[in-house]
Amino acid sequence: MNSLQDVSTSSVQSRPRLNWVRDLPTRLFASLERARTRRLLAQLNDHQLSDLGISHADRVNEMDKPFWR
Repeated sequence: MNSLQDVSTSSVQSRPRLNWVRDLPTRLFASLERARTRRLLAQLNDHQLSDLGISHADRVNEMDKPFWR
């Protein structure tokens, strides 16, 4: 009469941790890439920004973001 299955929750709880650890190198690389491109953005002059269609305000907003976003 008791046909319920015993489902272990430890495997379900360990998956998010494993995914986070597995994704860590990808997240780290992406953060470093964002920091690099923001440094390059800071070096552009007004003419180069206008060629890219980026305003001075857009550049300032992008530069104010932390590297992880």
